[in-house]
Amino acid sequence: MSEAKTIVITGASRGLGRAMAEGFAARGHRIAGCARSESALAELRATLDAPHRFDPVDVSDDHAVSNWAAEVLSDFGTPDLLINSAALINRSAPLWEISAGEFSDLMDVNIKGVANVIRQFTPAMIKAGSGVIVNFSSGWGRSTSPEVAPYCATKWAIEGLNEAFAQELPPGLATVAFNPGIIDTDMLRSCFGEGAAHHPDAESWAKAAVPFLEHLDASNNGMALTCPGH
Repeated sequence: MSEAKTIVITGASRGLGRAMAEGFAARGHRIAGCARSESALAELRATLDAPHRFDPVDVSDDHAVSNWAAEVLSDFGTPDLLINSAALINRSAPLWEISAGEFSDLMDVNIKGVANVIRQFTPAMIKAGSGVIVNFSSGWGRSTSPEVAPYCATKWAIEGLNEAFAQELPPGLATVAFNPGIIDTDMLRSCFGEGAAHHPDAESWAKAAVPFLEHLDASNNGMALTCPGH
């Protein structure tokens, strides 16, 4: 186990985000997380109280992200690991049946939200001269399937964003695009239905993912990685 780190996680209230928060906390790290659901965050706080903090933030709102980042940086200091895991998926349907509003929601959270979080935390990490940023991608950021075109578009965008962003970072920092694999979450069930149960659940996944992410360093800059075993 590495020494204690300060870890920021978006989308921390459920699914993979929550599994990571609990997994990293169990390994002695301090977590600052956010999500949109106050009720889900309240439940998480009951499990993980101080020194951790979990705040209601819509990552698509740059002003809200800016205020949250300022508080986290003031209270916790610069993150060693910044994990962009907040994301939405469209309802399964052909692209022409997805409304403009639903399409925009995905773009706002899955792409703009990642950029907002990067914008607000990266300058402090650059000043510190170290840190790793993990931008959640997907198998659908490297391949495609029908009826998830909007989601595929956002995750392919994350792959390109990450590669260009990596070229901008100074030595000592890294950003990676991370495919977590196929995990039984609410998001997967929206696509796979009951078939999602044939895949590992988030807690099982985190047992491999957390130590893998924990040990990323500057040598991984620009890489497109996949969780071991997934």
